[in-house]
Amino acid sequence: MATVTETKTVAGDIPQKKPFFATKNLDLISEEARGLITKFMAYLEREGFAEENQYPRTLAHLVKDGANLLDPENVKTVIAKQRKKNGEPWSDSMKMLATCAYDAFCEMQEIHWKRPTYHQNEATIPVPDEKDLDALINAARKRLATFMGCLKETFADPSEILKCEWIDLKDNVLSINHPVKHHLPGKYELTPRLVAMLNALPRRNKHIFPTNYKAIYASLLSLRRKAAERFQNPALLQITFKSFRHWGGSMVAELSNGNTLTIMKVLRHKSFKSSLRYIHTIKFKDEDYEETVATTPEEIRALGKAGWTKYDEATFGGVQMHFYRKPKRFGGFKNMVDKSESKGDRFLCSFKCLR
Repeated sequence: MATVTETKTVAGDIPQKKPFFATKNLDLISEEARGLITKFMAYLEREGFAEENQYPRTLAHLVKDGANLLDPENVKTVIAKQRKKNGEPWSDSMKMLATCAYDAFCEMQEIHWKRPTYHQNEATIPVPDEKDLDALINAARKRLATFMGCLKETFADPSEILKCEWIDLKDNVLSINHPVKHHLPGKYELTPRLVAMLNALPRRNKHIFPTNYKAIYASLLSLRRKAAERFQNPALLQITFKSFRHWGGSMVAELSNGNTLTIMKVLRHKSFKSSLRYIHTIKFKDEDYEETVATTPEEIRALGKAGWTKYDEATFGGVQMHFYRKPKRFGGFKNMVDKSESKGDRFLCSFKCLR
C-alpha cells in the first residue's frame, strides 16, 4: 500500500486535527513556545474548559508579538501595547481576555504573577424573540435543527450538547454529564417532538452530534444568512448558539421575578454571579399575553398558584374584578413544574431540571 493509504488505515480513517498554530506565521513561534502552548491545550481540556475557547490562540498571538510566556512582566507589557489591525489599541475587554488566558497558563506552570486590572466593557446582549428562534430551527436541516432544539429546551452551552453521548439520552431525559467550567451537571425532560428528532438521527458514533464547534457554527452562519433573506428578517443574523441560553435565562428571570436561585438551578451555575449575566429584560407585547379575570378569593388563589400575574383591577356593577395575565408560551412549555426555594416565587416551563 502507498504511504498515504497505510497512514489512513492505521489511524482508523479518522482525519487528524491540525494544531491551531499551524498557520502561515508558524515560523514566528519558537519550538519552545509551541511546546508550552500544546501543553496548555492539554491542560485546558483536563480542566474542563470549552473546546472553542480562545486562550491558546490568544497566547500564540502574544508570542508572535514578542511575549515570553515564562516572564509575567514581559507578557504584561506586550498585552498593554497590543493594537488592532487598524492601529487602534485593544479594548479593555480584549486585554482582560488576554490576562485570563495567561492567568490559566500561570496556574498550569505554577507561576506567581500580579494580574493587571482590566474591566470588561459593558455590552448589551440581544435577546431574540422565540418566534425568531423557531423560524431558524424550522429552516434548518435535520441535524442542525435537532442541535438547536436541544439548546432551546436545555439552555445548555453549545459545547455541552456537542459532548452529549447516546448513553446520556434515556427515554425523554437528556443528561448533561460534561458541563463546561463554572457549570453543574443536570438532567432535562425533552418534548416528544425533540425526542423523535433525536431518535431519527444516525447512530454511527457514540456522540449524538459527531462534529466540532467550528464546523457546526459554520453551518449556522450559512443557515441564518439564507433564512434572513428568505423571511426578510435581519434579526435572524444576530442569533448565535448562545442566544438560546440568553433567551432561556431571560425568560426564567422574567417568570420567576428575577429569582437568582431559580436561575442558578435552571442554568446550572455554580455561582450566582454567573446567573446575573443572563438576566435581561424582555419586553413583552400585549399580544404575547394570555389574560383572564378573577372575581372570587378562590379564583384569585388558583390563578396565583398557576403562575398568573395580576396587573389591574376594577369594579363593574358592584363586582370587583381582578385582571391577570401571563406570557402565552415559553418554548413548548405547558405545565408549572416547581416552586423556587425563595418566598414561593414560581416560574412556568414544561422542562424539569431534575436533581
